[in-house]
Amino acid sequence: MSHDLPPLNALRAFEATARLNSVSQAAEQLHVTHGAVSRQLKVLEEHLGVSLFIKEGRGLKLTDAGMRLRDVSAEAFERLRTVCAELTQSTADAPFVLGCSGSLLARWFIPRLGRLNADLPDLRLHLSAGEGDLDPRRPGLDALLVFAEPPWPADMQVFELASERIGPVMSPRFAGYEGLKHSPATALLSEPLLHTTSRPQAWPSWAQQRDLDAGTLTYGQGFEHLYYLLEAAVAGLGVAIAPEPLVAEDLKAGRLVAPWGFSETSAQLALWLPKRAADGRARQLAQWLKNELRRAD
Repeated sequence: MSHDLPPLNALRAFEATARLNSVSQAAEQLHVTHGAVSRQLKVLEEHLGVSLFIKEGRGLKLTDAGMRLRDVSAEAFERLRTVCAELTQSTADAPFVLGCSGSLLARWFIPRLGRLNADLPDLRLHLSAGEGDLDPRRPGLDALLVFAEPPWPADMQVFELASERIGPVMSPRFAGYEGLKHSPATALLSEPLLHTTSRPQAWPSWAQQRDLDAGTLTYGQGFEHLYYLLEAAVAGLGVAIAPEPLVAEDLKAGRLVAPWGFSETSAQLALWLPKRAADGRARQLAQWLKNELRRAD
């Protein structure tokens, strides 16, 4: 006689049959056929080497062994149902914590947060800002929204949302605005450019795409984070470079202009989450983000 646990499907068939005192009702509850339940009961009896039911008239009656197993299995399955329900409820009640850069949070997400809460009321999104120090592998973070280049980490499920597009922007308040707004992109080679230490490759990447010599770029005021860089551009301090989604609201409002347009890079705006923590809410959020990014096109 085997000391291993019987197959779970056989135990489920027995527990339902013993609880309902009917093979037909057990089959209905388990969404299988009458024959499937009967076969599982036979498998269980053969595994245990004892009879669990005897026929009584047109019905079934539990044997002494069957009553012992009924009591234990009923308690075990009830505990499993309770714990699974608690786990499901705790997941549903817990906020979905999304990490992203402060610039992405302030300039793209917050203006759309009301629409997201209206469209996905059950998501309970909590946003956590950081600059290069956010990692969804650590506890406390469910996913990360980030501009990054493939290849993607093997332990991450990645939803690609949109290709990154970057371009120079400036404010109509900028002293050099009138002289630059109708000039070719080469005019920027002699302009002291606002830049950020968090994305040192932004200007060189843009120059290369425009067949300009990145080595001839002139850099002016630098800022630690992209958010500060764009605030400086809005304040009229010079020409900055930015991902298109982060300046979309400023372009619409006329606070910034982009005379030279935007160029696609090899990076993607993507939603990352650990494969070990697959969460259906992430797929729902990814689709919303993708739709929202399309709205801006």
